[in-house]
Formats: sequence, structure tokens, C-alpha cells
Amino acid sequence: MYTNLVDRFIKYVKINTRSDESSTTIPSTASQAEFAKLLMKDLEEIGLSEIEYNEDNGFVTATLPATTDKSVPTVGFIAHMDTADFNAENVAPQFHENYDGSEILLNEEQSIVLSPDDFPNMKNYIGQTLITTDGTTLLGSDDKSGIVEIISAVEYLLAHPEIEHGKVRVAFGPDEEIGIGADRFDVEHFQADFAYTVDGGPVGELEYESFNAASANIKIQGKNVHPGTAKDKMVNALKLAVEFDTMLPEDEVPEKTSDREGFYHLLGIEGTVEEAAMGYIIRDHSREAFEAKKETILETARKINERFDQERVNVTLKDQYYNMREIIEKDMRSVEIADKAMRSLNIEPDVKPIRGGTDGSKISFMGLPTPNLFAGGENFHGRYEFVAVESMEKATDVIVEIIKTANQS
Repeated sequence: MYTNLVDRFIKYVKINTRSDESSTTIPSTASQAEFAKLLMKDLEEIGLSEIEYNEDNGFVTATLPATTDKSVPTVGFIAHMDTADFNAENVAPQFHENYDGSEILLNEEQSIVLSPDDFPNMKNYIGQTLITTDGTTLLGSDDKSGIVEIISAVEYLLAHPEIEHGKVRVAFGPDEEIGIGADRFDVEHFQADFAYTVDGGPVGELEYESFNAASANIKIQGKNVHPGTAKDKMVNALKLAVEFDTMLPEDEVPEKTSDREGFYHLLGIEGTVEEAAMGYIIRDHSREAFEAKKETILETARKINERFDQERVNVTLKDQYYNMREIIEKDMRSVEIADKAMRSLNIEPDVKPIRGGTDGSKISFMGLPTPNLFAGGENFHGRYEFVAVESMEKATDVIVEIIKTANQS
């Protein structure tokens, strides 16, 4: 049904589009801009209109024209071009047809094995065709699966003009993995009534609730003197960093939380006796609990500083994104249409909060309600990533069905 889906996926994942957090350019890597130009060419070949590349934000946008004169919503679909912070050079996808549920040898030379003992989710794909890595790179299903699913869906509709539907907008953007891709998304130019990011995991995922998110960067100023004469003089910045972390709630960390439970996540500590730096991310689905966690960080710094005659601990907090539910629950059409579309395809919607964020988290707060749909991949961001061909086909089915269902709303 989607004759170009797999070939296009293989073509795209072989292109290194890894983003770079240290970069100051838009997109953060030149390879993403080059990939955007390739996408524009492919969109032109299948027959979309209004194909544009925005130099200011790195997004490619295009339009599938309406085939109806009825007044129906304009629906948008969004996916990101970049891949995560893991080796993405020389991606070599491997096919495993009629998967039998056993372990998969990804790389014989390096003895890298994808095992259901480590990843029980593999058992969900017995009898299907899996696409894996060769164990040395990520795959890039996050989010090139989403890209090819969107393209295949609109390609199918272009080939079937007898199917009535409203105007559809598509967008492919950069730098989602480093959290800045959607910052400059042009909602007004996109001109959709609601949209979906196609950036989720297994079949059925439908997510309209995300974390509230902030970063906390902490600078600690110590005082270094000779250890032989350090009594009552030395202030060890590294020791204060360790103390700071132990003062936070010990059970509110990623490895001890699930569902809607928030956390403080220590990303790193570096420094010397003289000065140290720490980085945290703060997450919670509840805005009230989120604000309380930020206050706990500030209060911890105050308690330590009270012991000294100068400020030793300095905290910089920066909000990153908010729980998109606050916006989407005011207009639930996007969720209701997706739910109806999945059920009509005999796919049970798995509605749950994202323990993370998507571009939709920011775009929703820009005024465009944007829940997240499954793209089909598993084990994102590393060498054990895989996706089933059947999952990508089902995701494409859902996109087509959402467009058809919106025509009936």
C-alpha cells in the first residue's frame, strides 16, 4: 500500500543528521540543512504544493491541498529531522524478517546482541519484520520514521484524489533532540487548526500530556589553600556540590520514579576545590509540583550559603517547556479525532503522559494544540534501537485516517 515507505526510511536513516548542543547556528548542524533540501526535493516529486524552507528556523513546510469544498479543519503533521547524541555516522540498517522472538546478533565482531532478556518489548514483534542497527550506531527511527510516515500518508492521498479531505500542512524541523527546534516555529505561517507530532514509540501511543521542564545550572565558588594549613580556611567546592545533591529528595530521581512522578536529574558535576559546576534537569507533570521543585533547588542553595560570609552557591534556573495538556484540554478535537481514527483501524489508543517532551509541548503553548502520535520505534537513542515495518505502516494508516476523520468533523 505504501510502496516507498521502507525504501525512503532506509535512504533517510543513512544520512547523519545528528544535532549539536554546542552549536549556535540554525539548524545546529549543516547536515540538517542539507537534509531539509533533500526533503524539499522529495516533497516536490510526490506533488505537494507550497514547499518552503525557512532560513530563520530550519523548518521545511508544505501543503496537501484540500479535495473538498466543505469547511473542515486544516490539520498539521510535524516530525523532526535530527537524531540524538549517539553515533549516527555510517548507519547500516539490518532487516530481520518473520522475527522469531529470540536474541538478534547485531554485530558479530564486537559481540553486540539485542536480547529479549534485556528488552522484553521485542516479544511484541514476533512474526514481524524488524529493522535494527548493526550495533555501532543508533538507527534514527526517532524521528525519521515519523517523517516517512507523514510523506507516505500524503503521497497515498495524492494518488487517491477521490478521498475527500481538507487542507493538510506538514512540517519537518531541526534540533528537537537538543530542545530548541520548536523555539522559532512559525505557527501563524503554518495555518493549521491543530496538529500532531509523529514522534512517539510503540503502536497506539497517543499523548497530550508532557512534563513541565526546567534546567538548573549551579556554580559553586570554593577557596583553595594548602591542605596542610587548610583548617578553618579551605572551602572545597566539590564537597559542597556533593552536599547539595544529597540535600535533594533522594527518591525523586529518574531511576526511582514513573508515571506522573517528577524528578531532579543530575546530569554532571565538574570542577576543582576552587570552583565547581553542576547541571540538573527538573521535571514534573504538575505545574504546582514543578514550581515547588524549582523552589527546593533555590532553598538548598540558600541553606548552604547561610553558613558562609559570602554567596558560595549560585543557581540559574531556566524553564524549557510546559505541560501541553494545559492548552490541549481547552480544545480536545485533536485527541478525539486521533482516538476515533485509531479505533476505526482496530488500534487501541494508549493514552498516557509523556515522561519527556516533544516539539508539541512548545508549539501547543504557541497557540497550536499539538498532541503526539506513535511513530513505531523502540529503544530510541542508542545501538539497540529498532522499528517494525508493520508499525510504520500502521502509523501511516493512522495519519491517513485522521485526515479522513477530520473531514467528517
